[in-house]
Amino acid sequence: MSIQSVGIIGAGTMGNGIAQACAVSGLHVIMVDINEAATQKGLATISGSLDRLIKKEKMTEAEKTAALARIKISTNYQDFTSTQMVIEAATENYELKLKILKQLDAIVSKDVIIASNTSSISITQMAAEVSHPDRFIGMHFFNPVPLMSLVEIIRGLQTSDQTHQLVHAMAQALGKEPITVKNAPGFVVNRILVPMINEAFFVLSEGLASPEDIDAGMKLGCNHPIGPLALADMIGLDTCLAIMEVYFKNFNDSKYRPCPLLREMVAAGYLGRKTGQGVYKYN
Repeated sequence: MSIQSVGIIGAGTMGNGIAQACAVSGLHVIMVDINEAATQKGLATISGSLDRLIKKEKMTEAEKTAALARIKISTNYQDFTSTQMVIEAATENYELKLKILKQLDAIVSKDVIIASNTSSISITQMAAEVSHPDRFIGMHFFNPVPLMSLVEIIRGLQTSDQTHQLVHAMAQALGKEPITVKNAPGFVVNRILVPMINEAFFVLSEGLASPEDIDAGMKLGCNHPIGPLALADMIGLDTCLAIMEVYFKNFNDSKYRPCPLLREMVAAGYLGRKTGQGVYKYN
């Protein structure tokens, strides 16, 4: 058996990116969000992204039309009853994800795989809240989803071998390069990456260098394609803060203390590209 139909909860940056990757690869997608405006915005984002691929001659108009035809938008979880897998791509907040998972668990059959796109929350803990934890798994995509090759597949303590195999094969069918990791706060990539971003905010708050020079230093000195502060703006400062708070709570180690400047900027609503203001300003 291979996965041919996928439900996605959330039409925001990650949700619409996952929907695009699935639809372009030939999978049928149902993308659900809290209201029609959110789903329409997500669909418009996908259409714009596909237009950019057409301009780069990486896609034809016919392929775009076919991909969009595979995406259904909805505000009703009941539409997930026809899918083989549902990927939760909501905001990085445990209480919100738990609420969503409980609603979803009451609707889908025991054969449906449920995956979370969480970047830091325990897969084992979330799996314990659904009726068939062996069918629960982490599937952490990276932003921007259509362009980033990596998918972290996170096995909770309860995740079955069959669930892992199906999701691993599905990630490969999307043209991604999956890596399998054990359940732990931040998994692999963000466990390394986000504390580095947090440290960049400490460097900035101490006035050691300008944002531009901090980013240039990491790009030119470490061969990173993007500096940590610009990357924070891309990820979302609120997401970076949420991840650091998860580390701080779970590891009980002061090295994961979120930078006060990062907290202050999030409190001000300076969340990065999505709000037009983060470390840098965006038009």
